Amino acid sequence: MNKTLKLFFLASFIVFTIACKKESKKTNSVEAAENVQPNVSVSKDSIPLDGKYPEMKFEKNQHDFGTINQGDTVEHEFKFENTGEADLLITNAKGSCGCTVPEYPKTAIQPGKAGTIKVSFNSAGKSGVNTKSVVLTSNCKEKNKVLIITADIKVPSKTK
Repeated sequence: MNKTLKLFFLASFIVFTIACKKESKKTNSVEAAENVQPNVSVSKDSIPLDGKYPEMKFEKNQHDFGTINQGDTVEHEFKFENTGEADLLITNAKGSCGCTVPEYPKTAIQPGKAGTIKVSFNSAGKSGVNTKSVVLTSNCKEKNKVLIITADIKVPSKTK
């Protein structure tokens, strides 16, 4: 009985030691990953290390297509300038529905340089006044910017 008890404690000690070492390795790996500096000048909290941000300044952030016919596809280019102090990176642009499709620059826009966001709107199956939005995600201090489009969609009258 005494030998069995000693073997049990020895086995428990070994299992406990191995489990603690594995946990310790996990913790160290997580800490090491958190301490790695990113490959861009942005900290893990998305605050630029140098305190400088880009800024997207639009000529206008809304566009009214006016009256269009149902089934028309219309486009508008929203012009902007990076008026900030760092390169502007747009990481995503998402329309409020499948009928609103944005296209955005995939490369950095340097301070003082301009760019465009092209928005296409397909009015198929829609009628009346429609308002749609595009949400831009970027590395600006204000992470999201919203662009708005509106159109009054006329349904063709049915003739006999």
